[in-house]
Amino acid sequence: MKKYILSSLALVTLAFSSCKKEFLDTYPTTSVAAADALASTSNAIAALNGIHRIMYVQYDAQGQAGEGSNNIFRDLMGEDIVYPLANGSTGLIGWMRWQTHRNVNAGDLRYLYRFYYRLISNANVLINNIDGVPGPDADKKIVKGQALAYRGWAHFQLVQLWGKRYVAGAPNTQPGVPLLLTNTLEGQPRATVEEVYTQINKDLDEALTLLTGYTRAGTAAKSNFNVNVVHGIKARVALTQQNWELAATSAIAARNGFTLMSNAQYLSGFNDISNPEWIWGSRQIDDHNTFFFSYFAYISANFNSTVLRTQPRAINANLWDAIPATDIRKQCWDRTGATVPVPPGGARVPYQNKKFLAKSSSLSVGDVPYMRAAEMYLIEAEARARQGQNLAAQTALFTLVRNRNASYTQSTATGQALIDEILFNRRIELWGEGFRFTDLKRLNLPMSRAGIPNHLVALTQVTTIPTGDIQWEFLFPQDEMNANKAIVQNPL
Repeated sequence: MKKYILSSLALVTLAFSSCKKEFLDTYPTTSVAAADALASTSNAIAALNGIHRIMYVQYDAQGQAGEGSNNIFRDLMGEDIVYPLANGSTGLIGWMRWQTHRNVNAGDLRYLYRFYYRLISNANVLINNIDGVPGPDADKKIVKGQALAYRGWAHFQLVQLWGKRYVAGAPNTQPGVPLLLTNTLEGQPRATVEEVYTQINKDLDEALTLLTGYTRAGTAAKSNFNVNVVHGIKARVALTQQNWELAATSAIAARNGFTLMSNAQYLSGFNDISNPEWIWGSRQIDDHNTFFFSYFAYISANFNSTVLRTQPRAINANLWDAIPATDIRKQCWDRTGATVPVPPGGARVPYQNKKFLAKSSSLSVGDVPYMRAAEMYLIEAEARARQGQNLAAQTALFTLVRNRNASYTQSTATGQALIDEILFNRRIELWGEGFRFTDLKRLNLPMSRAGIPNHLVALTQVTTIPTGDIQWEFLFPQDEMNANKAIVQNPL
C-alpha cells in the first residue's frame, strides 16, 4: 500500500490485509484469509484467537509488545517506577520525561494509538458479520460477546489517554476519540468524551448478555473474555466515571469465583496465568517468545537485556519505606538489591524490583497480567469509601491486605483518611501493572516526584506535572493527522 491508513480510517489489520492478503493472526502461529474468517463459526473463533494474540506479539520496535508494554508506558509516566542509574540504559525514557506522548512523530505513540484501533478494527469485523456466519448460535454469542468486550475496552483505553478526564455530573462535551463501530475509509471526527463512554458501556452491557453461561476452557482460557472480565472492565469504567455503586457491584461480580493468591505465589514472579487470583491475562508459550520486545524484557528482574542489566527497575523509595515490614508485598523489592536474581553482569541497586520474573535470563517469556481479584477488592473499597459506606470499604480493604499482611488489623479510618489508605495499597498492589498515570488523571492529582530520593532529576528531567496541564492529554500521531482530515489535534 502506498498510503498509511490509521485508526479511524481503514485501520491497521485491514490495511495489512490489503498488502499481505491475510486477515487475523490466529493462535498459535497461523492466519486465515478474510473471507475464510467469516465462512464458519469455527473460523471466526480462530480469528478471535488472533485478536487474543494481538495483545502480546511484538510490533515495530523493542518495547512494543502489546498491552504489557502499554502498561509500562503508563506507569513510567508516574512516580513509582524509578530508573536508578545515571549511566544505565535510557530505553523508554521519553515516557518518563513526558515527551513521547507529546511527540506526534514518536514511534511508540504511533504504535500505541494503532494498537488499540487495530483491536477495534478486528473486533468490528466479527461484531458486524458474525450473525450471518454459518454455525451454532452459541458460538456466535461467544465470538460477538468477546469482540464487543474488546471494542469497549479498547475505546476506554483510548479515551483515558487522548481525552480530558471524565467529570461526573458535567456534560463531558470535551473531545474524546473517534468512535469506530464499522470499518470505513472515511475519516472519523472525535466523539465527545460522554459519547465515547456511552458506547463503551453499551458494548460491555451487550457483551455481558451474550457471554452469560459461557465457560472458558483450555490452557489459554484466561486470554478470553467471560462475564468476570467484562464485569471487571465495567468496574474500571464506573470508577473512572465516579459511578460508585456500579463500580462496587461490578467489582464484586468480577472477582466471583477467584481467590486471592498465597504469599508464596505472590513472590513467584507474576508470570503465571494459572494463578488463582488472575481474572484476565495473556498466556504466552515459549515459541511465541518476543525476545527483547516483551513486557518481561522491560519490567522483569532477571532477563538479560541491556535495558534491565544496566538500568534495573526500582520502586519509589518513599513508597517502599511506607510499606509495613510484615507485608509480603515489601519483599517484591529489595532495599539493597542483594537478593534480586539479576541477569549475568546485572547491576544491583537500592529498592530494586523483583516482583516480575521472566522464565529465565535468556528467555523473556512470561504470562502477562491484565486483571486480578486484588484490583477488584481495591475498586470496591474505594467506591464504598467515596459513598461514605465506611464499614463496607474497611471490610473489602481488610480482606485484601490481611491476605498480604497477617499483622494487619481492620482499618478504623473514615473519609479522606480511609480513601488515602486504599489508594496507598492500590499503588503497592498494582505497581508495574499499568494503572498509575490513569489513576492520577482520574483523581485529578498532580504527578510529583519531588522529595523521592532515588529519582534522578538529571535523568528524568520532569519532577512535577500540575493538574489541568495540557500534557495530561496525549497528542494524535502525525500519521493520523495526515490521513484523517476530520480529526482535531489536542492543544500543543
